[in-house]
Amino acid sequence: MKRAFSLIEIILVLTILIFVGSYYGKTSTKTNLETAANRIILYLKETRYQALIDDKEELNDTLWHKKRWTLKFFRCDKDVGGLYYRIYSDENKTGHAGLYESLNDPLTNKKIYSTSKCEYRNNTSKYVLLTKEFGINDVEISCNSTSSLGQISFGKDGKVYSKLSAYENEYYEYEIKSPCIIKLKSQENENIEIIIEPNSGFVYKN
Repeated sequence: MKRAFSLIEIILVLTILIFVGSYYGKTSTKTNLETAANRIILYLKETRYQALIDDKEELNDTLWHKKRWTLKFFRCDKDVGGLYYRIYSDENKTGHAGLYESLNDPLTNKKIYSTSKCEYRNNTSKYVLLTKEFGINDVEISCNSTSSLGQISFGKDGKVYSKLSAYENEYYEYEIKSPCIIKLKSQENENIEIIIEPNSGFVYKN
């Protein structure tokens, strides 16, 4: 009787541990997604605000629109793997904005930037490292007009663009006309959606 009772106890304890471990594993995945999404929403709002106060329009520059404040997603180097993003204004209009053209995190004052090496650095925000920090392995943008993962740019009037034209005088090309959805996907196939409204640039979580 004593041995049988002890065996039942062990089975019961193991069952509880498996259940609790499974529950907290799922909770952790959801928490990571929520944290990543909340940070991107904060950053998108800050990007929109920056665009409103930092008017890039220059009448004597036919490519001024390329300097609009932008959040863009990238892939890390193949030997590293994963995803990251940057927020920047491409002041040189080269398509390769650097560290000092990047936006500061309003909470930590660190640059919202990484290189394709996806390394942790003292002067850059860790939250841009989507895979390393949050276990996110895919990003889908419903309004993506690029050949890459995609980007979101804001104009001085709050309007939203899915791409910045490389051609002169195409200031208002690629403006989104319907809500744009950024879907973050975890390695466990969980996902969360961020919605960006046209015209206003209002950002919220689905």
